[in-house]
Amino acid sequence: MSRHTTFQFTADPSAEQARALARHEGAARFAFNQGLRLHLNARDASKGGTDDGAVKIPWTGFDLINAFNAWKKTENAGRRFVVDGSGVAELEVTGLAWRSEVSAQVFEEAVVDLGKALKAWTDFRRGKRTGRQVGHPRFKKKNHERGSFRIRNKTSKTKTGERAMIRLGENGRRSVTLPGIGPVKVHDDTRRLRRMLATGRARILFATVSRRGGRWRISLNVEAAELHPAARHRVREGTDGGGWAGVDRGLHTPVIAALADGTPSVHITEAPKALCTAQPTTRRLQKSVSRKVKGSQSRRAAVRRLARHHERVRARRHHFLHQVSNVLVKTHDRLVLEDLNIAGMLANHHLAAAISDAAWGELARQITYKQAWRGGQVLSADRWFPSSKTCSACGSVTAQLTLADRVFVCDACGLTIDRDLNAAVNLATWGEKNFSQVLDPEARGQVTNAHRPDGSGPRTRAGETSRDDVGTLTATAA
Repeated sequence: MSRHTTFQFTADPSAEQARALARHEGAARFAFNQGLRLHLNARDASKGGTDDGAVKIPWTGFDLINAFNAWKKTENAGRRFVVDGSGVAELEVTGLAWRSEVSAQVFEEAVVDLGKALKAWTDFRRGKRTGRQVGHPRFKKKNHERGSFRIRNKTSKTKTGERAMIRLGENGRRSVTLPGIGPVKVHDDTRRLRRMLATGRARILFATVSRRGGRWRISLNVEAAELHPAARHRVREGTDGGGWAGVDRGLHTPVIAALADGTPSVHITEAPKALCTAQPTTRRLQKSVSRKVKGSQSRRAAVRRLARHHERVRARRHHFLHQVSNVLVKTHDRLVLEDLNIAGMLANHHLAAAISDAAWGELARQITYKQAWRGGQVLSADRWFPSSKTCSACGSVTAQLTLADRVFVCDACGLTIDRDLNAAVNLATWGEKNFSQVLDPEARGQVTNAHRPDGSGPRTRAGETSRDDVGTLTATAA
């Protein structure tokens, strides 16, 4: 099994289960903040200039787990005074008294996320990480509408054998069992995943429970078997440089794909423009929130309505992107995408809203991993390649080309062609010339959220993560 995917279910918890989910969400936020506080305190202590230099700063996920586990049993985590019958008061160290009410994995996964954030920050400062600027991790604030926690799927020994902690179908076909919470009903049918688990074609790695728009969602990260051979693309010879299709993403025409010979294969002329269409409703709900008194129940209700509205907008946009990406990867085994500078384009305030609504980055992400599932290839063209300004017939470059010019007219050979179609053809031609840069499909793989065993520490409590449960990261496709 070499394919990683996610099954997401909308939860329908009872009132008691909703409170339990909220406790786990709050515990994850508390562990992240406390881990960050321990890290900052250790850094401040190391700056004090101690002679022996014995202050150890926890940076990695395992170091932060060990630091948090040591802190949660100390007096700083919790204490109380106990008065006996004679009136003598004694100090009793309780540690984090409520830690038994939630799964221990919630604390560990939260500080592991902190370790990843610290690593991203240090890598960016040292020049090892490119892209957008990565800031220092900040303390998380309490949010009644958004939050999440993660639980790993460990196995426990029973009289009948080993049993996974995350299970499906125990309380009906539409139920997911989570450790420490129990069977939670879901709105979606789990039959497809249950069949894959029963036949050994899938294995649940962990579950991420999130709250968005007033609803709880359970996302199961699954390591699944490869797709059926009938759903995969045929294997091409190493010297075969044909079959490339260029994909041009735009605002006027959302997506157009074409071959190097100029044949258009996919032409999406209209997009739902979810953000623009919902703008009147968004404005009305935002005004409703601003008119409510801060801290009141009416304001919280207005915030929930606005959050549900934004979630519907997001779902509408992602549904369209999944439809487009499915069409592209099913009809082409080789695709060329542009390496767009989306962050730089957003500086144009006249087009920023439309560019954000188009979600070009999300579309590229979906195409990349779906094509890897089917054994296809995706090539990213150079960011500075003038795909729109280059003539697809003679190769001459037209310097003067504005966004208002929807038809490309070549000054050298007189070719007249649709601007977006011309760009797609140029991308396909670029792919045929540079197809050797594509990674070997066998070297691809989805990045899992499993963390590396960077350190060691005792794992004495039941339910805590051990070194055997720690996975590794795999390389992603270019």
